[in-house]
Amino acid sequence: MNTKTTLSQIPSSIWMLGFVSLLMDISSEMIHSLLPLFMVTTLGASAFTVGVVEGLAESTALMVKMFSGVLSDYLGKRKGLALFGYTLSALTKPLFAIAPSLGFVVTARLLDRVGKGVRGAPRDALIADIAPLHLRGAAFGLRQSLDTVGAFLGPLLAVGLMLLWSNDFRTIFWVSLIPGLMAVALLLFGVREPKNHVLSKRSNPINKVNLKRLGGTYWWVVAIGAVFTLARFSEAFLVLRAQQGGIPMALVPLVMVTMNLIYALSAYPFGKLSDRMSHRQLLAIGLVILIAADLVLATNDHWSVLIAGVALWGIHLGITQGLLARMVADSAPVDLRGTAYGFFNLMSGIALLIASTVAGLLWDKFGPAFTFYAGAGFCVITLAGLVWQPSHAK
Repeated sequence: MNTKTTLSQIPSSIWMLGFVSLLMDISSEMIHSLLPLFMVTTLGASAFTVGVVEGLAESTALMVKMFSGVLSDYLGKRKGLALFGYTLSALTKPLFAIAPSLGFVVTARLLDRVGKGVRGAPRDALIADIAPLHLRGAAFGLRQSLDTVGAFLGPLLAVGLMLLWSNDFRTIFWVSLIPGLMAVALLLFGVREPKNHVLSKRSNPINKVNLKRLGGTYWWVVAIGAVFTLARFSEAFLVLRAQQGGIPMALVPLVMVTMNLIYALSAYPFGKLSDRMSHRQLLAIGLVILIAADLVLATNDHWSVLIAGVALWGIHLGITQGLLARMVADSAPVDLRGTAYGFFNLMSGIALLIASTVAGLLWDKFGPAFTFYAGAGFCVITLAGLVWQPSHAK
């Protein structure tokens, strides 16, 4: 089946969910690509503080997915929760623009990530509900690709506005509200939820029977997802690495543009490949590429080396992120998909908080190079565990 035919068979609601993600990522990444610089240069934060804030924010999003996923299974509805989450994230954007202190930024960041958490598991479960089984990998890859297009357009727009408005962080934060509201409107009017995906009478999804129904294959995927997250700390440290290398402040977001461009270009092809190839082999390839990225980023901070390392980081994300989402869908019963994504993201959230906090400590005490070497070392341990783990997935 060629790519054109595959894309034409993907349901329109999945395309719409992809464009919703694209618009919200433009909105969010306009802020996130500048926020580490804003915290360090304007508010005087340390690398450790940036690591804690970013780790806490992203882990909060992942943990909240636990509850929203369970709730979406209990209600038998996904779209309403996703709409609430996208709306909350959109409405937090002005808070960054008016933030007078680091504490205010932290509050805005956490509220924004709560919105991401509320929408994430129901949205992923909705994709699994809509997508035909033989196109599930392609569907997750498509949504991830469109999401990541937004993730590189946002920093690119931030660069242009920083140059146009002489590094005026706050005005750019105000502008980010526009694509956020567009995403909410597109979800409200452009996505249809299946009416018949509820298979039985709903009860509390978290009970002994349902946890047993999730099965060993699912819990193996959860463990793998958490270990992968431990091996990859917050991308805020890529931004700080660029600043340390002497790249002009207005151009630093180009680091995220590069990473997300590569991510966007690779997510769909690798998602489609996951419909035919061993998932464990793909995960191993993703880890090898992350090891290479860490080693490249550790060597020096020249812009050409930095771009190479960031590009490898983007390929790693393109291989692994949609694949892990697809593996959760494959291993969970249809009526427990929201709960399954919830548990998966809860464990990944805890791992991300630990990874980013440790990375911030290493950065302040031993420097950036040591931080990336440590990341590569943990990747090697993870790869060894993946190779020796008995195969539970195809």
